[in-house]
Amino acid sequence: MSKKFSEKKIDEAIYKKAVGYEANEVVEEFVLDEKGEYKLNKRKITKKHISPDLSAAKLLLEKAEAKKDKYSTMTDEELYREKVRLLELLESLKE
Repeated sequence: MSKKFSEKKIDEAIYKKAVGYEANEVVEEFVLDEKGEYKLNKRKITKKHISPDLSAAKLLLEKAEAKKDKYSTMTDEELYREKVRLLELLESLKE
């Protein structure tokens, strides 16, 4: 099964990695019971802090610069078309 990743989800993941986040780490220990079946004996949940990643922060800044540069080189007509495109996209998301 293949997953589709949108640019927005990728940007959110890069941001999360760039600034750091908290995650739960679950460790489970199983034992064999009298019937020869595995039974959960212990479950340990530890909250882990994932430190910010400098490479992700750099990538995030580069992406932001690229987007800024994209618009700074557009003509007025191209900017207007982009504005119309984005407004139409927003309207379609409301539906």
